[in-house]
Amino acid sequence: MDSIVIGIAGGTGSGKSTFTNRIKEAFGDRVSVVYYDNYYKAHDDIPLEERALINYDHPDSFETDLLVEHLKKLKRGESIECPVYDYTIHNRTDKTILIKPAEVILVEGILVLYDERLKDLMNIKIYVDADADERILRRVIRDVKERGRDVEGIAKQYLTTVKPMHYIFVEPTKYSADLVINSGLNDVAFDVIKVKIETLLKEQNHN
Repeated sequence: MDSIVIGIAGGTGSGKSTFTNRIKEAFGDRVSVVYYDNYYKAHDDIPLEERALINYDHPDSFETDLLVEHLKKLKRGESIECPVYDYTIHNRTDKTILIKPAEVILVEGILVLYDERLKDLMNIKIYVDADADERILRRVIRDVKERGRDVEGIAKQYLTTVKPMHYIFVEPTKYSADLVINSGLNDVAFDVIKVKIETLLKEQNHN
């Protein structure tokens, strides 16, 4: 198996997960999803208070070598044991998730289009763009509801690391994308990608 790999990047709260989920729902078991966030480096030797202050929006905060290795395995038809990151403790857990190879592999994360090694493995590169105000509002709602954060902490993290890192590292990657879309709910963009995936799958099956 030589899976079709699709990278879905974009800033925090841009709609990456929404778009990823729509593709997953459209193709079902033919798709496996790998989240770059699960490849945040482990910080078992650092207290929780200090872990909360780490810059998680810098490329160095990820164990990208491991993700590259795992994507190569999936493309070869091998299963992987994907690490699991827990946002509430700002650390990787001791658990893993078994991800099986599929015809289509979606790789989602703010910086999936930053590393050349990752981009080289991708057949399609997508950047989900969104207004900065919309993104921060979505992030606040998500982090309070799902990640046990408080508004003051979210605001501080956004202003000190998330916002500056977005403009330095994340946003420039949209220029290497094959398609830049303005929302995860953009139906035209979704239809275009859906048809492209169907075309690639047909080509794979004929070879």
